[in-house]
Amino acid sequence: MASSTLRPEDQDRLDEQDVARRLLDSSAKLSYDPVTEVDWDTPLDKDFHGASPEWSTLYGTAYWNELTDAQRKELTRQEAASVASTGIWFEMILQQMVLRDIYTTDATDPRFQWALTEIADECRHSIMFARGAAKLGAPAYRPRRAVVELGRAFKTLAFGEAAYAAILVAEEVLDVMQRDWMRDERVAPFVRTINNIHVVEESRHMKFARDETRKRLRHAGPLRRQLNAFVIAVASYFIVTSMVNRKVYENAGLDTRRALAEAGSNEHHKSLMRSSCSGLMEFLASARLLTRPALLLYKRANLI
Repeated sequence: MASSTLRPEDQDRLDEQDVARRLLDSSAKLSYDPVTEVDWDTPLDKDFHGASPEWSTLYGTAYWNELTDAQRKELTRQEAASVASTGIWFEMILQQMVLRDIYTTDATDPRFQWALTEIADECRHSIMFARGAAKLGAPAYRPRRAVVELGRAFKTLAFGEAAYAAILVAEEVLDVMQRDWMRDERVAPFVRTINNIHVVEESRHMKFARDETRKRLRHAGPLRRQLNAFVIAVASYFIVTSMVNRKVYENAGLDTRRALAEAGSNEHHKSLMRSSCSGLMEFLASARLLTRPALLLYKRANLI
């Protein structure tokens, strides 16, 4: 009965704190330490893929059909390492945005404590991805310099729904592909463990990002919604198009020019990306963030 006398904003705050407490409880019960959970000591077995071959950017192309089994496995290992490296890059952006968002908030609030828990998770994930990429025999792939500088600006300037929705985009896309990889016995066992850890722990982060996006948009006017829809779409475009570095083909021993041409016209991979993002696009539509300019960028990135 007492709750019925609360102002709507006070009830919203209590509801948000309750969500944060549940996320904290879930984290306490179901979290992993990659240092001990992942088999780092067993040498890399090159009989395994680094990712499900169907997720390769060349799968289904004429070039893929010409590759030997060993070349295909090496390519998927390099591609998986590139995706991990892009994950590190964006997780570092994510951590800074969340820290900036909670900088002056009440440290006794469960929402503050959950935000720090999420940052701690992301720190472990970044180290896990870095070690995984190294074990796959890959270099430290990075986005293009221009994209790195755009990321620097985004982490400094993005706030509210723009920050949290962009976080959600990165996490949702990784989540779908990693769910396939972690179940695939063709994928190296240590990579499957890494993917399982990330999927389990990121499910909490995605819930938080969705809730924060909805909350920040609650009183947003049309101009703010239009502007942030475009900012989110731009961030999404550069996140997705940076996932597989062009150098993976050279490092897998392939003809880079031909590989880029065939990957760029690979309808199988484009279809896979679109289907993996269907849930994300439904959420963005429900939040009225699929404006016409945003849709053009999502289409260009093959997300819709």
